Formats: sequence, structure tokens, C-alpha cells
Amino acid sequence: MAEGRSTAVVEIRRFDPERDRGPHWETYEVDVDEDDRVLDVLHSIKWYQDGSLSFRRSCAHGVCGSDAMVINGHNRLACVLLIRDVGHHITVEPLRGMPVVKDLVVDMEPFFAQYRSVMPHLVNRSAPPERERPQTPAERARYDDTTKCILCAACTTSCPVFWGNGSYVGPAAIVNAHRFIFDSRDEAGPQRLEILDARSGAWGCRTAFSCTDACPRGIKVTEAIQEVKRALLPSPEA
Repeated sequence: MAEGRSTAVVEIRRFDPERDRGPHWETYEVDVDEDDRVLDVLHSIKWYQDGSLSFRRSCAHGVCGSDAMVINGHNRLACVLLIRDVGHHITVEPLRGMPVVKDLVVDMEPFFAQYRSVMPHLVNRSAPPERERPQTPAERARYDDTTKCILCAACTTSCPVFWGNGSYVGPAAIVNAHRFIFDSRDEAGPQRLEILDARSGAWGCRTAFSCTDACPRGIKVTEAIQEVKRALLPSPEA
């Protein structure tokens, strides 16, 4: 073992639907440095110990969100979590509440279907301006926090309501609806609010704050959901 390195014990919840009757745990020992990421550990296992291990990763810099998984019981991105922060006994599981395709890879289509349901795009039916549609700094700040979402599904799959209710749109969908509901350039806010004014929409949230804890970008997810709920309430003048 190289100087300054040590051994980490890594337990991974494995499942291959073509071969296994159910999930099981497999244990690996990996030579690590304190500044290694959990993603580096998974790479080491796949490249040098067990090539059959499956997991997603892409940019490896906390931007794409593809390597979200349950690490030591919490939804995290494997590419940003360091050994010094997670320790030398590491458990890794797939995101909860979604079908497992293989090992740490889950089927993201139900998640993206809920995301698409809230119209996550700018809607403006007026003629395009010659340059841009201006906003004041205050108008931009109104929804700035929710523009940070990378669609990793960490918030949604940490939500106990989502685990028990497959029709619930989930925190990520509401966050992305928030981003456009409060955008001064958008004209479809009322339509999005109508979509979310249901038990499967914003009212499904039980304010557990697990989504806020899970967000790798530090988005105030629960606060955004509460703002959408307030927007759904009748105005005092009504």
C-alpha cells in the first residue's frame, strides 16, 4: 500500500434482475486516499475487482447529477463526496423509490415523466423581441435558487411521500415548476399551478425537509414548495 493511503471497506447493494432473485450485499476492500471521492472508489472496484458492477456517472464534477445514490444512508453525489467526509466503512445503495435496472442504476423514466408534467420550459406567446426580454435583478432573484436544479433525483427519492405514493410529482418537479411560475417572462404560471393544485401535486408535500437535506446544490427545496403552496391559496382580495 502506498504511503498515506489506507483501506476502506465498501458494501454495495447489488441486484441483477436477469440472475438474482432479490437484492444482496457484496463487500469489497479498496486502497484509498483521504481526498479520493466515492466515485473513485467505485471506479477502482469496477476496473480492478469486479467488472460486472453497474452504476451511472458522466461529468464527475457535480454538474450532471447522474451518479446520485444512497451513500451511508443518505442521498448524495458519489463524485463530490470525499473519503475524509464519509469514512472508511461505506455502504452504497441505489436511489430509493424507483425500479432498479441493475445494481446502482435505477429507471429514471418515472422521475422524468413527473418532471415533464409541470411544463418545465419558458412559455411566452408574444412576438419575440429584437434582443431579449429584460428582467430586473429583483425579478431574477425571485426564482434564482430553483435554477440550480441538476435533475439528479436526490430530493425526490429521499421523500417518504414519494416512496409510498407513485402519483406524487415529487420535490424536483415542484422545484422546476417554481422556477417558471415566478419567472416574470413566463405566461404559463396559472397552468402549472392548476397542475400542482392536487394531492398528487404540491399538497402531497408533508414538509419533512428530507429533500432539502438531500439536495447536492443546496437548493431550499422545502421553502420553494411552500412558496408554490402559498401561490395556490386564494388571494385576500378574491
